[in-house]
Amino acid sequence: VQLQASGGGLVQAGDSLRLSCAASGRTSVSYGLMAWFRQAPGKEREFVAAYRWGTRATYHADSVKGRFSISRDNADHTVYLQMNKLKPEDTAVYYCAARIHFSTGYYASEQYANWGQGTQVTVSS
Repeated sequence: VQLQASGGGLVQAGDSLRLSCAASGRTSVSYGLMAWFRQAPGKEREFVAAYRWGTRATYHADSVKGRFSISRDNADHTVYLQMNKLKPEDTAVYYCAARIHFSTGYYASEQYANWGQGTQVTVSS
């Protein structure tokens, strides 16, 4: 199964973007957990948000709570990341990730076996 991330771009501080992560291939394989991570230049990859398919529970990093929101479209096997009130410190390459079963370690990148290629988000001040 492949994950395709899209929706990045160059915006100004305070603007909004919506990222999409579409699963293709063997979509009959249900993912229990899908997430977004980001990596800024010179920094480690960090957790942004996760969506638990079965319970529809969502998890967001403290740094994005109240500004970002993860959601899904089950029919299209797609997960979205709505990003509002963007800040220059949100600038990074954003990656979507997935795993079959839920993990309480949803915030750790090593928990995910499947990754998309990343989409660049640049926020100017």
